[in-house]
Amino acid sequence: MSKCDLPLHGLTVVVDTAGPRVYIGRYDVEDDRGVLLRDVDVRDLDAVDAKPAYLARTAKFGVFKNTDHVRVPHEEITSIRRLSEISPEA
Repeated sequence: MSKCDLPLHGLTVVVDTAGPRVYIGRYDVEDDRGVLLRDVDVRDLDAVDAKPAYLARTAKFGVFKNTDHVRVPHEEITSIRRLSEISPEA
């Protein structure tokens, strides 16, 4: 299977963690080392409960890239979802 056959390849996704860190970037590939994202916003928020508001703002205004690429280890990931699934704040 090529990268282009992956359902999330090229889509902007939110990779969430149990802590205050969240990754938002273009999904590239996933392997035994983790998920590789490109054009990523790696954000350490003050608290886990700050995530919903931050994700809503990002869904509304777009991703602020601060990292070219990052591999997120599977152990850190609690969920992966498309940014388009997040409702922008009103």
